Amino acid sequence: MARPNIRLLIPIVALMGVGIWGFQRWSFGQSHESTDNAQIDGHIVPVVAKVGGYVTAIDATDNGHVDGKHVLVKLDTRELEVKLAQAEAELAAARATAGGRGLEGQAVTVVRTASSQRDVGSAQVDAARAQLVRAQADLTRAKELAGKQIISVAQLDAAQATFDAANANLEATQRQVLAATGSIANAQAGVRLAQARLAAAEAARDNAALQLSYATVEAPLSGIVSRKQVELGQLIQPGQAMMSIVADTGLFVTANMKETQLARLRVGQKVDLEIDAYGASAEGEVESIASATGAKFALLPPDNATGNFTKVVQRVPVRIRVTKDLGKDRPLRPGMSVLANVVVR
Repeated sequence: MARPNIRLLIPIVALMGVGIWGFQRWSFGQSHESTDNAQIDGHIVPVVAKVGGYVTAIDATDNGHVDGKHVLVKLDTRELEVKLAQAEAELAAARATAGGRGLEGQAVTVVRTASSQRDVGSAQVDAARAQLVRAQADLTRAKELAGKQIISVAQLDAAQATFDAANANLEATQRQVLAATGSIANAQAGVRLAQARLAAAEAARDNAALQLSYATVEAPLSGIVSRKQVELGQLIQPGQAMMSIVADTGLFVTANMKETQLARLRVGQKVDLEIDAYGASAEGEVESIASATGAKFALLPPDNATGNFTKVVQRVPVRIRVTKDLGKDRPLRPGMSVLANVVVR
């Protein structure tokens, strides 16, 4: 009589187990939104050459750790040093013209010379005007004496000639002053031009020095070197990628949630992160929700205006900040698969 009871008990227990499991899954679904379409992301920074040249030294290996500002690659600097020397020579020439550092430039000297010439001309105008006044007085007296026949006509003509010469001399010196004034304006324009050329030469020198500094390539941040693509003696071109660095910090999870799951998602909700690689769970927090679906950022985004539209549930990227990882022995690496369970209650 015992065997029929055992046979009857087995399916009952199985049904109870399935029921309990189903209730747990239903209860879990009521308090969580989950997706296995998630992965760990991080900051992967490419190290790109800013100038070209032959590689003279490398201090980086694949999967090796480097600190920020660590010198990764050195390029041949001889050509860049020549360009810097040329820029410094052009700067020295521009500074000799414009002046600076307590020295008077050639352009300023030209202005001072033109000003001196104008001052000399102004003094000559005053002297010529005084001579003209004297010649005018002499001519007036000569005319009175000639009218009384005290002096000869030749003496009167000589007084008239002296007056005309004094008048012409005054006009000449006045024009010389005008010319000197114009020379001052030109010289002042030359000063401004020299100062502009000096600024351009300083900028060119700074740019040459900056290009020279680019020949020493430093790590932009601390992290792990990946995809090293540079060898000793290789000719590097500007813009060429030499390696990438995966940052030590700043890891996060991108969970592509279905659009039907967004109604219960909020920023700040706790997240249980099941890491496939380790079979263990980390902790996180919803940091932000994307403003568009992932399909909208595809190379060829779908266009539903064609009429051949099949409705497909879209995915929206949700960024999850990792608040508790698995420790140094089990590091999280970008690209690892994750099961994200967002606690919505």
